[in-house]
Amino acid sequence: MTEITERSSCPTRASAVIIGGGVMGVSAAFHLAEAGVQDVVLVERNELGSGSTCKAAGCVRAQFSDRTNIELGLRSLRAFESFGSRPGQAIDLHQPGYLFLLDSPESVAVFEQSVELQQSLGVPSRMLSPAEAKELSPLISTDGLHGAAFSPTDGYCAPESVVLGYATAARRLGARLLTGCAALGIETTGGQVTAVHTADGTIKTDTVICAAGAWSREVGGWAGVDLPVTPLRRQILISKALLDLPADLPMTVDFATSFYFHREGEGLLIGMSDPDEAPGFSERPTDDWLPRLGDAIGHRTPALLDVGFGTGWAGLYEMTPDHNALIGSAPHTDRFLYATGFSGHGFLMGPAVGEVLRDLYLGRTPVVDVSALDAGRFVDRQTRPELNIV
Repeated sequence: MTEITERSSCPTRASAVIIGGGVMGVSAAFHLAEAGVQDVVLVERNELGSGSTCKAAGCVRAQFSDRTNIELGLRSLRAFESFGSRPGQAIDLHQPGYLFLLDSPESVAVFEQSVELQQSLGVPSRMLSPAEAKELSPLISTDGLHGAAFSPTDGYCAPESVVLGYATAARRLGARLLTGCAALGIETTGGQVTAVHTADGTIKTDTVICAAGAWSREVGGWAGVDLPVTPLRRQILISKALLDLPADLPMTVDFATSFYFHREGEGLLIGMSDPDEAPGFSERPTDDWLPRLGDAIGHRTPALLDVGFGTGWAGLYEMTPDHNALIGSAPHTDRFLYATGFSGHGFLMGPAVGEVLRDLYLGRTPVVDVSALDAGRFVDRQTRPELNIV
């Protein structure tokens, strides 16, 4: 993403240093600068969005089982819908809906409860019969389905455009976003952040915002903060062009297997989790998951078995023990803020989380109550699993 590259001298001071140039980092930079915070500096060791963000499927939704996640997803959806005017960038947003296919009475019961909660918070989701699901997503087989859940305002957009929009606006408002500038450590004195050490020099500051994604555990460790984030490879394939794809084909998820697809140009973007994937930082694509993917395709979308694939890639999920994010401020290291561990739904929450980080920095009540996502919940064993994930 060379069009948003900034390689200039490293400043010696900053009001806040953001570590990580994915969607969380650039969203935080934009929202802080928009609020009038001066001397915001973001450091990214590679290019903006080059970590997990621009390797994501780009899906956006508010269909979750957890109230906080619903609120973050819904607020972000509204921000994506108005992204062309604020911050000002076309992001190729498509909202054909998000369809979860459910193959057991137990999963139907879970989603019925989730839909009830979603509707109470303003999400237009609803339960569907298998036949209604096939009308929306005609590529599927309804064999074994007991029901489905659908929300018409969910969809997908272009992650790289979201990063570009936030980065451009943040710089216009005075923030400095430095690429090719690796953070190397955090200096603290008496439980107070005092500086960030980078490959290009030391930046004196009293506030650090960790938005380092899968690499956050190391960054937290520099400040004596335990952020239980584990990297896990996920892979995506892009099919060759397909004839007669519906223009409004929803993002379709086979919940039992996690196999999903949505339109990508004239073809499909396809993904699925691999339960045998070992944690680690490797982003090298492999063929190990393909037999399981083939079985899922054969069962749920047999018409796709003979479709060729043109390209694919791998990226990293940032997993936490309960598949929920870590958002908050460290209790024993003053002014160390963090937003990480989104376990696959970070991109879609980027706008709202940037607002939350702004509010935490300014000492205001956050626009969404994220207190339940504090990293301290694992110490207190107050986990809250998110059920609607793939």
